[in-house]
Amino acid sequence: MLVVGSDDGAYLVSGVYDDGETAVEQVLESGTVMRVRTFDGIDGVFAAATDGLYHSPDGEDWTTLDVPEEAVYSVGASPVGDRVYAGTRPARLYVTRTDADGWFAAKPEWRELTAFGTLAAHDDWGIERHDGVAQVRDVVVPADAPDRIVAGVEVGGVYVSDDGGDTWTDRAIEGFDAPHTDDVHHVLLRNKNSFVAATGSGLYRTTDAGRTWERLDDGRRQWYFRESFEHDGVVVAGGSPTPPNGWTDDRDHALFEYRDGESLAAVSSPTPDEVAVGWCASDEGALAATNRGTLLHREGDGWRRVGTVPVAESIHGRCIPLAWHRP
Repeated sequence: MLVVGSDDGAYLVSGVYDDGETAVEQVLESGTVMRVRTFDGIDGVFAAATDGLYHSPDGEDWTTLDVPEEAVYSVGASPVGDRVYAGTRPARLYVTRTDADGWFAAKPEWRELTAFGTLAAHDDWGIERHDGVAQVRDVVVPADAPDRIVAGVEVGGVYVSDDGGDTWTDRAIEGFDAPHTDDVHHVLLRNKNSFVAATGSGLYRTTDAGRTWERLDDGRRQWYFRESFEHDGVVVAGGSPTPPNGWTDDRDHALFEYRDGESLAAVSSPTPDEVAVGWCASDEGALAATNRGTLLHREGDGWRRVGTVPVAESIHGRCIPLAWHRP
């Protein structure tokens, strides 16, 4: 079943692949949900929200995991599920451990990764329109390098640790004619060295863990990206020529696909006046949600509408996080 984050909690969406409309049920009342994630080695689904980190073993009953900072913007886990990471606003990183079966203690013990919070660049994170405060927008761990952690900071850049968070290296996206490459919204991990960063000034790819970067959207009118996703070796993303405050007026949006060795290509979209902002894999392929709540499914080389998901006017332009939960 599909789990969707919204501005007032999380919802279960059923009937995604049935003829007719999808059915929606609210299962979590919370602050704005910034990420929903599932992980190998841990049963259930996580929701990172502005009022805490939540976990549900079945997608219906939820408990809070008591992260020291209230506003949790991202959640990640080690490949085997023995460690769970929480990225917060203000920008800090925390880790807790699960038991051998992937279960949490009644009150999880969180440890701050203090080296991340004391990075020299930390004082420069954040911008005025975000009240000068940054948030860890993504935290991901490669399956083929369990001690490597990659963190994306909005606004602050990309940072990599190779020792479980004890030390960190700035992997800045630099050398491009773009003003906001440190405005990192999402990091897609393809393997330990290859990842894609969706930013407020372009879509960037690295194959050497961030030491060098390539701009994928170079020359495109659409330069604002919220998130990317990989399905069957193809990277997909939705791009816009404006930040969210311009999406109502300028609707020259695009749905992009990228294959290694080729250029970023615009593909036909059933909703060209909407921006694809949330992604996940389902049992039958890739799903995308647009800023106006249209649910899309990738079939072969094309996309079609398969329903709608919850969306409120207040979150047009935010990510609509998706996760596919297998009970």
